[in-house]
Amino acid sequence: MFTGIVRELGHVVSAERNGGGVRLRVEAAETASGARLGDSIAVAGCCLTVTAVDDGALEFDAVPETIARSNLGRLAPGSEVNLEPALRAGEPLGGHFVQGHVDGAGRVLALSPEGDGARLRLGLEPELLRYCIEKGSLTVDGVALTIAALRDDGVEVALVPFTLEHTTLSSLQPGSEVNVEVDLLAKYAERLSSS
Repeated sequence: MFTGIVRELGHVVSAERNGGGVRLRVEAAETASGARLGDSIAVAGCCLTVTAVDDGALEFDAVPETIARSNLGRLAPGSEVNLEPALRAGEPLGGHFVQGHVDGAGRVLALSPEGDGARLRLGLEPELLRYCIEKGSLTVDGVALTIAALRDDGVEVALVPFTLEHTTLSSLQPGSEVNVEVDLLAKYAERLSSS
């Protein structure tokens, strides 16, 4: 379980294809200093298991299912990724409930300045958009966000200066593909109402 509060920006050192998956090596000194083999860490919003820790870097294996549902297969050396270690018992829940299970892709339609922050407009497919409500939760590349507006083709979110400075979201360009996890509670509510 995660909160969607990014703790560190990591830098991809290598992304090696292995069958349908990818072995990632990510330089992230702070996260690596507290990580152990088998820990769960959200990498760009995807819950991955630490397979190696050494010299300020972490390694992960992203399996074909993860590659099919996320943008991790497009990472290359030098790419920045949002990192969040799993929530530990007793820690404050500062964001919202995030599983690190990417539901699908969103496409950046626009990133425009808005006051000291920015407004991010995302295009979403109907199977994701149906879980979105104004002032509801959405996770984008591992960042917990509040939906500011619904559109026929997606959503808009307001990005505060802190988020722009401490995550990868400030570097998004129109056409960029992002990992999206919709609100967990919305998925359960739909399931329960259809039974």
